[in-house]
Amino acid sequence: MSAADTTTAKVPPTRPSSTKGAGTGAGSGGAGNPGKQRAGGRVSGLPWALLAPCLVILLLVLGYPLVRLVTLSFQKFGQAQLWGFQEPESVGFDNFTKILGDGEFWSVVVRTVVFAGGAVVFTMVLGMLIALLLQRVSGWVKTLINIALVASWGMPIIVATAIFKWLFDTDYGVLNWVLSRLPGVDMIGHNWFAGGPQGLAVIMLLVVWGAVPFVVITLSAGLTQVPKELEEAARLDGAGAWGVFRYVTLPILKPIIVMLTTLSVIWDMGVFPQVFVMRNGHPEAEFQLLTTYSYDKAFVVNDYGGGSAIALVTVLLLLGVVAVYMRQMLKIGEVE
Repeated sequence: MSAADTTTAKVPPTRPSSTKGAGTGAGSGGAGNPGKQRAGGRVSGLPWALLAPCLVILLLVLGYPLVRLVTLSFQKFGQAQLWGFQEPESVGFDNFTKILGDGEFWSVVVRTVVFAGGAVVFTMVLGMLIALLLQRVSGWVKTLINIALVASWGMPIIVATAIFKWLFDTDYGVLNWVLSRLPGVDMIGHNWFAGGPQGLAVIMLLVVWGAVPFVVITLSAGLTQVPKELEEAARLDGAGAWGVFRYVTLPILKPIIVMLTTLSVIWDMGVFPQVFVMRNGHPEAEFQLLTTYSYDKAFVVNDYGGGSAIALVTVLLLLGVVAVYMRQMLKIGEVE
């Protein structure tokens, strides 16, 4: 027996292919792609049947209020229509013309955009810094920080707002007392809500405090997926801490960052209870955001049509943010 005979594997003869079962291959949704099609080429309706209850609930919970909002925005609907003394009157685009021609409305829009942008930037930067810090601390410290984050995240907004009101109170605020202990600083009796910028900064701090835990937990989970080999290779190539973060960590976390940024913009554009409770249910003009401004138009002035028009404009602005998010995610998917 030669060496060739001992090293060459004997391959059994191939079985002749049958043309009878050719239609059941992978290309026709048979054994090669199970579950996509049923016999006869018909698509199974089981997925739609399973999704039907969820779709029905979404239509009831989201669909009807949205349709009602659009309807009211094109009507003259006040207290008389609410109590049934008069029928709602269609006014076309008059509500939109009125609010778009109002300088106060545009001031509220600019204030809302600046407020939401500042809150999102501070939330993402602080969340990223804490998430990176958690990668460099011991296990028990990380556990304590995660417990504190979850506890703050799970605190009801009303409770958190009441705590912040106490911290920044003019007469009994803890922050004024602590700052007054510094040399040359006298903050006793300082009113943080005497002006809009300071008051909105306090409310922004409250919003950031409530949003950071979600960002930290999500980014911490994403950081565990960054390959250590790439970081070590970047360090061997001479990259410092910032270079490793910029060229290795950040590109891998980009889908998560885009998602968190979009969600933060949507949430911060819709801030309502923080402003409403902090200003005792009556936000002053310099504290008005789109949500509180729409509420005042509808339930304080009893102009439900105008309030609905403002709310609809807010929804359209948020849809623009969602469109940008979807475009970024599609670009990321094409690159991958």
